[in-house]
Amino acid sequence: MSAATGARLTEAELRAQERAARKAERERQKRIARDEAAERKRSEKAGFANVNNPRRSTLMTVLCAIFAVYCLFPFVYLAINATKTQADFTSTFGLGFGKTFALWDNIATVFTYQDGIFGRWLVNTLLYVVVGAGGATLLAIMGGYALAKFRFPGRKAVFAVIIGSISVPGIALAVPQFLLFAKLGLTNTPWAMIIPSLISPFGLYLMWIFSEQAVPTELLEAARVDGASEFRTFWTISLPLLAPGIVTTALFTIVATWNNYFLPLIMLKDADWYPLTIG
Repeated sequence: MSAATGARLTEAELRAQERAARKAERERQKRIARDEAAERKRSEKAGFANVNNPRRSTLMTVLCAIFAVYCLFPFVYLAINATKTQADFTSTFGLGFGKTFALWDNIATVFTYQDGIFGRWLVNTLLYVVVGAGGATLLAIMGGYALAKFRFPGRKAVFAVIIGSISVPGIALAVPQFLLFAKLGLTNTPWAMIIPSLISPFGLYLMWIFSEQAVPTELLEAARVDGASEFRTFWTISLPLLAPGIVTTALFTIVATWNNYFLPLIMLKDADWYPLTIG
């Protein structure tokens, strides 16, 4: 009797456990349904670009396409008008083609102007960009990484100097730089363009902040425990993690150097050293 009673109790317990499990599963499904409903409500209140709201997503896509066309408009205007003769350029609509397709003649005219000085200006610009912007990016990477991952006295003072340098417009330093380079005898030389381009306070600040977030300190400590040198740690571990910040810094420095106008205007007198901006 006791064995049969124990078996029945065991079966009753099993049925009770099954009922409890089914009830718990129903409660879990209800919670999931409530969470999904709440997520849908949040999604409906979100921005335009939302996969759960095709109408808003389409509207955002159209707006982005309009802005993209607007940004490409100068390039389209340049490409169309590069095919015109001078007479067609002044007598036809800006976005319409001229009567004569003169693209190749225009290119030949540009590169034969004053014995091909345009090619020299292009080479000068590439020199200033590669050496100046490349050097500025390299210094910003190393300086920003060191300021982010090494502790030393005066870090706060360095931070204040960097922020102060960012707040000073570059054009305000052009005349003092000219006077300094004139005393050193470096005006009208490529160094008058390259040396100032090596300094990028914003690039240094950007890499400092990016290194703080992108490179975990624990990862560096693990590499040091394994016997890796600081250079190897930086080159093999940190540098790949910093790739997005490096690309961003490089783009900023390249654009700034390529578009530099006032500095070469006051530093350079010999047309053979002109960049494209003033050539």
